[in-house]
Amino acid sequence: MKHDIENRKDVEQLINSFYDKVKRDNVIGFIFNDVAKVNWEKHLPVMYDFWEGVIFLTGKYSGNPMEVHMKLNQRVKLGKEQFERWIKLFTETVDELFEGKKAGLAKEKANGIATIMENKITSSFSIIR
Repeated sequence: MKHDIENRKDVEQLINSFYDKVKRDNVIGFIFNDVAKVNWEKHLPVMYDFWEGVIFLTGKYSGNPMEVHMKLNQRVKLGKEQFERWIKLFTETVDELFEGKKAGLAKEKANGIATIMENKITSSFSIIR
């Protein structure tokens, strides 16, 4: 039986499972593996802090994800397809592992974050053109 996201350990399980899918994904995997060349040992703890903050309001994360993604967009075009795939993988992972209010909140926040990033990136891209 599934349980809700209750603590950092659950957040780590979610993020590890999610990024395992991302690394193998044929739509967005190359962005992380080949373009950004993510150092997973450094990136994953940052993502734990980020999502723990989103779900539990811990305030542990400090960074500017919008800036990071804007710079990445200069190297590879990020658009609707990539953001839709990211949210699909994230939502699937949450649903496979958890159920409850915090799980629902995580999916809701992820969808909002992806939508905002996509809108800002695609609108700034069209302005630059």
